[in-house]
Amino acid sequence: METSIVGVGVGISDRFRSVVEEKATRIGTLAPRAQRVDIKVTHRAYRNGRPGDETVELTVDGKGPIVRAEATDGDKFTALDLAVDKLCEQLRRAKDKRVDARNHPRGAKFEKGSGAIQGIDLQPASADVLRAVATGEIPIVTGNEEEEGYTPVVIRTKEFQPEWMSVEEAVDRMELVGHDFFLFIDARTDHPSVVYRRKGWDYGVISLTTQAQPEELAS
Repeated sequence: METSIVGVGVGISDRFRSVVEEKATRIGTLAPRAQRVDIKVTHRAYRNGRPGDETVELTVDGKGPIVRAEATDGDKFTALDLAVDKLCEQLRRAKDKRVDARNHPRGAKFEKGSGAIQGIDLQPASADVLRAVATGEIPIVTGNEEEEGYTPVVIRTKEFQPEWMSVEEAVDRMELVGHDFFLFIDARTDHPSVVYRRKGWDYGVISLTTQAQPEELAS
């Protein structure tokens, strides 16, 4: 499996590259279809005299969904170990879900009366959550509060191409990238939606009533 290492504000030693190659073998065992792993090491310095942090980001690409994980520590080797452990756990969980799906096939069923979704570990968002999202009561934490000149008004943004998939597929993709939520277009309804992690293995889903139009998006 091909590896690529980039350092931002930090040098990459031959020893670190050697350790990465060993870790790549472990990742390749759990993700045999993976073709490439990108490693980004970022040094973050503090202005108040505190020692800096090293953040290691891993991105596995190949035949299948992209898998990501990251970890931060004062030592980049420790951060690498933590990120690899997190990535491997995500791969194991995804594999267990695939095995469970083969052994216990099931489909999602929406109960109009109760509003519950049966046949999948998924629960609709509560009225309180929807109200908080609509009114902007949910706080936004960027992790940069200690930086000089920080203001909560500045929000980092990202744009992605829309992807049509089922709710089950969106949950799997969320697990693989290690995020707490995942944006997608519900293939069943064409509604822009987001699945998010709740406690344990429970998930929630929020959907907009406006339908996405593939023709307009493609143009």
